[in-house]
Amino acid sequence: MSPGAPTRRSRSFYLQAMHSVWPGMLLCIVIATAAAFIADTRGGPTLLYALLLGMALNSVTVDSNARAGIDFAARRVLRLGVALLGARITLEQIGELGWFNGAVIIAGVLATILFGIGLSRLLGLDRRLGVLTGGATAICGASAAIAIATVLPRDEHSERELIFTIAGVTVLSTLAMVLYPTIVQVLDLTPGEAGIFLGGTIHDVAQVVGAGYSVSHEVGDYSVLTKMLRVAMLLPVVVTLSLLVRQRGRGSPQAVRDPLLPPFLLGFVALVAAGSLGWIPGPVAGAMNDFSRVCLVVAIAAVGLKTSLLEIRKVGRRAALLLGIEALFLVTFVLLAQQFH
Repeated sequence: MSPGAPTRRSRSFYLQAMHSVWPGMLLCIVIATAAAFIADTRGGPTLLYALLLGMALNSVTVDSNARAGIDFAARRVLRLGVALLGARITLEQIGELGWFNGAVIIAGVLATILFGIGLSRLLGLDRRLGVLTGGATAICGASAAIAIATVLPRDEHSERELIFTIAGVTVLSTLAMVLYPTIVQVLDLTPGEAGIFLGGTIHDVAQVVGAGYSVSHEVGDYSVLTKMLRVAMLLPVVVTLSLLVRQRGRGSPQAVRDPLLPPFLLGFVALVAAGSLGWIPGPVAGAMNDFSRVCLVVAIAAVGLKTSLLEIRKVGRRAALLLGIEALFLVTFVLLAQQFH
């Protein structure tokens, strides 16, 4: 065998893999581009548009040669997008909130997840759905749902539960952006209190920005800092879930195959540390944040392509009730906690 034979075989393997992946990846990119265009021209959340457009084309891709690329985008590209989220978080940002506000936000995240698990059992739903919706409500909406879903056990219901959670928290986050500033005015909250409330309860980052700066610049700054702490909680929550799932599934083929800490979480940690140490220049961090967003939109388009509307309906009204009550719980928790400060 000639010395170059292994290299030629490796090159052939990668070329074959690229050939099988590119049709599906191209389709996901086209859908993501269309979603971004609609969001820019008509307003609204890009992730939700990507999700809906993907679901609308589900029947076209069932038996097509795009399947391999769609699966690649829904898993690999998704994890890359989550890892890059770490570039926008620094320990300095989190420390500016103060110990009491930080404790309230951390307690709110943990309490909401535990509440979601308990309520899901009370409503007769799968505990996994409680973890998924509770984490999405408590941390950062669709991005948290995506990250949490990557470490939870997978079965035939996994994708429809993820789609439902993403769609649900996106709708609730948009409603919150409109309604929560009114609560700030009715309760006559100070700028600091208003920022902690908005940043600590609205699901997605974009909606937090919209709601906070619609009140005032000072409230907007507090809101974003508070939201960054919630986003930072994504790491310990996903690591803990990964360890628990691995422990419960010990001995199973999946548990043996999966690493103790998924590489995308290690990448997330490395980027948070690098940003905190000032090793990532501002323009680079901004570019990484933008690319993370692109990856997540492409991945959500892929998840939409893999899921039918009929499957989403099977999740049921109790799941919608679960999401709504979780959001109400988090609002109540943050407002009551501020009364003790």
